[in-house]
Formats: sequence, C-alpha cells, structure tokens
Amino acid sequence: MSLRELVVLGTSSAVPTRHRNHNGYLLRWDGQGFLFDPGEGTQRQMLHAGVGAHDITWICVTHFHGDHCLGVPGIVQRIARDGVAHEVQAAYPATGETYWRRLRHASAFADTSVITERPVSGPVTTFEAGPVTLTARPLSHPVESYGYRLDEPDGRRMIPSLLAERGIRGPSIGELQRTGTVTAPDGSVVRLADCSGPRPGQSAAFIMDTRLCEGVFALAEGVDLLVIESTFLSGEEALASRYGHLTAAQAGRVAAESGARSLVLTHLSERYDAEDGPRFLEEAHRSFDGDVVLAHDLMHVPVPRRDHPDRRARSHVAKASSAS
Repeated sequence: MSLRELVVLGTSSAVPTRHRNHNGYLLRWDGQGFLFDPGEGTQRQMLHAGVGAHDITWICVTHFHGDHCLGVPGIVQRIARDGVAHEVQAAYPATGETYWRRLRHASAFADTSVITERPVSGPVTTFEAGPVTLTARPLSHPVESYGYRLDEPDGRRMIPSLLAERGIRGPSIGELQRTGTVTAPDGSVVRLADCSGPRPGQSAAFIMDTRLCEGVFALAEGVDLLVIESTFLSGEEALASRYGHLTAAQAGRVAAESGARSLVLTHLSERYDAEDGPRFLEEAHRSFDGDVVLAHDLMHVPVPRRDHPDRRARSHVAKASSAS
C-alpha cells in the first residue's frame, strides 16, 4: 500500500529546547523518503519515530544555518553504517558547496558511494524523484535558502458507476487502466475516458527560513500539504522580517492565498512554550479556514486524501497522531 505522511523529527528554531529538537522532517511518499533539513540529533529522533536510514532516498537542505544541517554528518554515516544500497540523492544550495563538503566528510568513517549530490541554483531547479517531481525555488533569508515542492503527475480515477454501466469488472478494469481500451461483454470497445475522470496529482511543499517573497507563494500554490516555518507570533513581525522569518499569521496568509488544503506550522522560536501553542493556531486561522496542525516532535501527519478532483477543494485531514 502507498504511504504518504510527514514524520516530524524536530520543530525548534535556532536551538533545541527541552521539548523540541532541532529541525528534521521525513516526508514518506510511495516508497520514497525525503529527509528535509536534518538538524542536530536527527539520527536519534528517527529511532524514536520508528524510521531508519533505509527509508531515506533524498536529503534536502534548505540552507546552511546549523539548525537545518548539523545532523547531516550523522545521517550520512548512518546510511554508510547500515549498508543502505539504494541511491540517496542530496539537494542543497550550490553556493553552500563548501559547507556541504565539510558536513559530508565531518569525521573519519567507512564511507558510502550511494550518495549523489544535486546542488540547486537559479530561479527554479527540478529533479525527477521517483513518483514525483521535486522543485526547488529561492527564498528570502540572510543566507541563500531554497524551499522545496513535490508534485505527483496528474492521472485518472475510475468511476464505479460508469464501469458497471458498461459491464467492465474484475481483470478487465486493470487492462483498461494499463492499455487505455478494453472489449466489453457486448463486444463494444470501451475507452479509459469512458469510465474515468481526471485525478490531479497530489503535492506538498516544504518552506523554511524566509520572509514573504515570490518563491514562498509559488511553492505553496495549490498544495495538499504545506509545511512552513512560523518562527514568531505577529507581535514580533518586525523581528521576523529582520532575521528572515515568518509569523504564524503570515503562514496562514500564505496557505489561504495559495489555496493550500492543509497547513503544518513548525520551526518555533525557543521564546515560546506549550501555553503559546493555541496562539499560533489562532493566528494562522485568521486567514486560513482549512486544517492547521501545530507540529510537535515525533508527530505523524498524513498527507490529506483527496476526495474531490479539484486540487483546491478542502477536505478533512485526519488528526495527527504521536508516534508510539
């Protein structure tokens, strides 16, 4: 069965706190695993979350501030130690090549040859990543930073009533999906378009340290799952802008104006504690009337199922559950 979920490994900005680890997010998507911004301690958080090195197929670094990349050495060395045999591709800003090399070879270990570097640069960089296309776009931060987006190709969904109407059942349904045509019991030729409708592919965006900018809205456009930083509450909007960050209210605005279906707030400043959680949700909901999750470490958040073919249609996303 396909599995599409966000495994939250860490949610704190700048420094870890007693309850929040440095950043780390594993997006599991139909057998692929996109590890975004592994901060310090990510390797241990993966153990608690029930995921391992073999689940990783991509490492995606938005920028080279420590809370977004200091876990790279541990992840690379765990991939080597655990004998991961499949290719693991690594995307990161090309201007940070020196930092990547330092992290990639931070200490002595029995190295691995499975990691392939995919530096990103310019206004748009795209990669074919298994069942999806991975796109990187620049953001606005004191150091060069990129956000990422996954897009599944559009497809078609079978309509049971139309299949029954034409007498198509059992193995004939699979044949129709594979070949595009099938012969019905009455001898007529039935085309795929006769028994199906368009099914827009699902999508997800991962947006970390940034001010509001064109890249933020382009990455978030129409996504099913928007994972976005909300480092500050709106009372600190000037501070957020100065240091290249977003507030929860701005994150909600991005989700609303971009037509996102569900919103995950993360990357919280250490100045806030558990009692401030409802304020983040309230600020985001000022603009966005869809589902909002305030991320916590070890939380599993499913990519919302699409019950309607319209990419922008709202649908209820199951409540996130903590990993056992």
